[in-house]
Amino acid sequence: MKEIWVIVEHFDAVIKEVSFEALNAAKTLAARTEARVTAVWLGSGENFTADALFHHGADKVLILKNPGLTHYTNSGYRAALRQAVAGGAPDTVLLAATSHGKDLAPALAAELGAGLATDCIVVETNGAAQGGLLVKRPVYAGKAVSTVAFEPAAMRIITLRPNVFRGGGPDTGRAGEVEIRDITLEPNALLLNVREIVRETGKNLDITEARIVVSGGMGMQNPENFKLIEELAASLGAAVGASRPVVDNGWRPYSNQVGQTGRTVTPDLYIACGISGAVQHLAGMSSSKNIVAVNKDPNAPIFSVADYAIVGDVLEVLPVLTREFTNVLQSR
Repeated sequence: MKEIWVIVEHFDAVIKEVSFEALNAAKTLAARTEARVTAVWLGSGENFTADALFHHGADKVLILKNPGLTHYTNSGYRAALRQAVAGGAPDTVLLAATSHGKDLAPALAAELGAGLATDCIVVETNGAAQGGLLVKRPVYAGKAVSTVAFEPAAMRIITLRPNVFRGGGPDTGRAGEVEIRDITLEPNALLLNVREIVRETGKNLDITEARIVVSGGMGMQNPENFKLIEELAASLGAAVGASRPVVDNGWRPYSNQVGQTGRTVTPDLYIACGISGAVQHLAGMSSSKNIVAVNKDPNAPIFSVADYAIVGDVLEVLPVLTREFTNVLQSR
């Protein structure tokens, strides 16, 4: 039977939403190719339950267990997956295009001699080649879309852009098989040992995974005014983003930067506040499903990609938006 593996991304035994999206993509692909979906969990095996993985599309859960896998490291994950593949190689391996997925996928592909396609927005069967796959991925900062064809016999590793492959929700009636494999890691297998992870206090949502992003640019005038961005984001349950000049000036951390040299986001709603819309910024957010732009310059380039345009002083508009969104959401 054909196998599709999904590498599960998690922290403190909590599965990240992007892994459920990858499972949904795998389930859809498996229905067309009569394949089995296996969710691969790497870790110490403690405080873990497979139910959520079955509910989102897994037919089987493979647990690769070793204390050295408690935290993600490239060398540790590669060594564990190399052993797992030796027991039966999958046809396709799916990962989320997060920082971990982008780090692991190319190294794993090189080690296993597999084909690689990254940051994909479409995965479908190739009707011209039985068992082959076609994937589509943005290139040249989103100005074009590349189509990559995998041959039927080729093992392929594919990373999926977050917020693109969401499904209709969990099916709590699904169940499946759980297999636990104890992994042996040689002393030189772990090039890096993670002793402790210190999480930033009050850390906001990851902008690449958030369904709503509120971003600010130099039109916010000074870093103190980003409080208005944070208040609007809090009212919507959104993540906070920023343009490159804002980050370069030290107003926001690099993890907030949206754009060609920052992070690419595909939320359901992107609100650009005081952002002119340089081509580098548009490359990181123009594929958002709905874009609202607030700028006092009616000729700002950001309006060329906006679904809704608000021409006005962002410092006056933001408090009104926050108040109105809060009133509407509280009345529901």
